[in-house]
This record gives sequence, C-alpha cells and structure tokens, in this order.
Amino acid sequence: MGDIAVTRREGERRVDPIESLGPLRVMRRLLTFEPFRDITPFIAPDETLRLAPPFEIRETKEAYEFCADLPGVSEEDVEISMTGNRLIISGKREAETSEASDTYFTTERTYGSFVRAFTLPDASDMDRVSASLADGVLSVTVPRKPEARPTRIEVKSAPAIDADPPESKS
Repeated sequence: MGDIAVTRREGERRVDPIESLGPLRVMRRLLTFEPFRDITPFIAPDETLRLAPPFEIRETKEAYEFCADLPGVSEEDVEISMTGNRLIISGKREAETSEASDTYFTTERTYGSFVRAFTLPDASDMDRVSASLADGVLSVTVPRKPEARPTRIEVKSAPAIDADPPESKS
C-alpha cells in the first residue's frame, strides 16, 4: 500500500485507512517510519555535489573587491595567484570523517576542490593585491592604478559663436 492516506466511505460510516491495514501492517509502517523522508533533496543518488563557492565582485573608485563564502576552509587550503591579468583563486574543503555505522538522512554539504579565474581590467594594480580570510569569508582586493581612477572633468561654458563670420578685407 502506498503512502497516500485516503479515507473511504462504507455506507454512512467513514473508515480510516490505518484501521483497514490490520495490526501487523500498522506495526510495520510505524517501524519503518522515516521522519526526514520529506526533506531529502530531489537529487539522484549518483549525482555528486561539487564545491563551487559563490563570489561577489564589486568595483569602487579605489579597487576591485572579490568576496566569497568559504565556510570550513582554512587559510592553508586557499591559494591565490596572478597570471598576466588573470586572478586565480583555488582551494579545497575536506570531507568530515564518518563511521560506517552512521546513518545519514540527507547530505547537502559540498566538499572537494574548486578553481575560479577572473580576468581583470587593464586598470588593475597587480603588484598590490591583498587577501584575507575571516569568519569563513574570503576577501581579495585588487587596487586600481592611480592614473586609471576616475576623475571628474569640469565642463566650462564656451564663448558664443557668431552666426555671421567676420568679413575678410581684400
């Protein structure tokens, strides 16, 4: 019998589907009850979840700022490098050890290695890149070159141009 509860009517009397199962079937359903069945994700068992941290990239007047959530990743497991105008951020999060007797109802946390590469604008100062990892958040700052920072240009009014050009003397 499926898991869908249906109430059927016999004459005027309502019959509960649990009552119609009989005592042995009721016990079997109670013993195989799984409280987390309804919260398991709709992912095929053979699919593997990969670690792919989301990044937030922001441009300010002074720098380009990259932020990523890396909970459970230590400083030793993160590597940041520059190749030309490419910023490469890689890292890994190791899976926790578990006992063979442990029963998991769902596993949604991701583990493994990741690599992200970003092409930086020519205005980037590649020699002054800084990074920090605090409270599971990676912050990478790529300063802008001073000559590439935006500057405000004042607009001045020009003298009015005469519609009639001055007559030339011949």
